[in-house]
Amino acid sequence: MDVTVQIPDDLASRMGARGDLPRRALEALAAEEYRRGRFTKPDLRRLLGFETGDQIDEFLKEHEVFEDYTLEDLEREREGLERLGF
Repeated sequence: MDVTVQIPDDLASRMGARGDLPRRALEALAAEEYRRGRFTKPDLRRLLGFETGDQIDEFLKEHEVFEDYTLEDLEREREGLERLGF
């Protein structure tokens, strides 16, 4: 699906409307949809053309999207590492 967005010229110039504006808009939309729980990491990979999980993690960090990480998550990981001898 193609989407066209009309932006007044004066606002577009303040946004630095270069060739990367469509990509920036797509990334902002993707980050927000992930933040709201409507996209998954595989969705982001497909939409944005990422090849690795590291690219997805870097993208989320750049857009200040952080996953909830509880003390229970930490304890579960600690126990798993302990079982593996670490």
